[in-house]
Amino acid sequence: MVEIESPESMPKMAYDRAIVVFSPEGRLYQVEYAYKAVENATTILGIVFKGGVVLSAYKTTNKLLVPESTEKIIKVDEHIGVGFCGFVADAHSLIEYARIKAQVNKITFNEPISVKSLTKAIAYKKQQYTQVGGIRPFGVSFLIGGIDEKEHLFETDPSGTFREWYGRAVGRGAKVANQMLEKEYQYDMSKDEAIKLSIKIMKAVEKKTTLESLDIGVAENKVFRKLSKEEVSKYF
Repeated sequence: MVEIESPESMPKMAYDRAIVVFSPEGRLYQVEYAYKAVENATTILGIVFKGGVVLSAYKTTNKLLVPESTEKIIKVDEHIGVGFCGFVADAHSLIEYARIKAQVNKITFNEPISVKSLTKAIAYKKQQYTQVGGIRPFGVSFLIGGIDEKEHLFETDPSGTFREWYGRAVGRGAKVANQMLEKEYQYDMSKDEAIKLSIKIMKAVEKKTTLESLDIGVAENKVFRKLSKEEVSKYF
């Protein structure tokens, strides 16, 4: 007589080969592996200030590398920017998707897409990739900052979940960065105070932070723009 193994006794590998298979504990291992890709990536940070949002990111540098080719803060629409943490190629694919969504909304409704609607589009796209066999989840998290009727900071994770925050860090320095945010964040802080706080936190969690390794973008007055190296140096 052949003895059949119970699901509880089957090895972990039996459940992590396909995204659509739940383990007996209700876990999707491929999604959890995607979270690991985010947790091991360099830190990104978002802070809401009175009238806007600051996004900052630490990026690895090399003397032979063109700095502009390693952006981690990217403009998606006139009033929205994103910082990403995880696989670069996954991030760029979703950013191009988000840009198309923003343009379609502008053409269809003759108005800019709301920050929440764009966040939902990205999150739902990620979630779809946790349901279908033969594909894998996106190994990237986003911090999405922008202004429509008010300032917003959203986070999306590899599972497709999204949340809105006043201050949030993601990546390998997230634990310490979020603890610092909880202690030092104030909603009525100015733009300058928010930028200074973001740089202070980044220096604490990414020990090799330099002027060249920082990417910073600001959304205010319904416009998102990247800060130049000269602008950042005033706060550094």
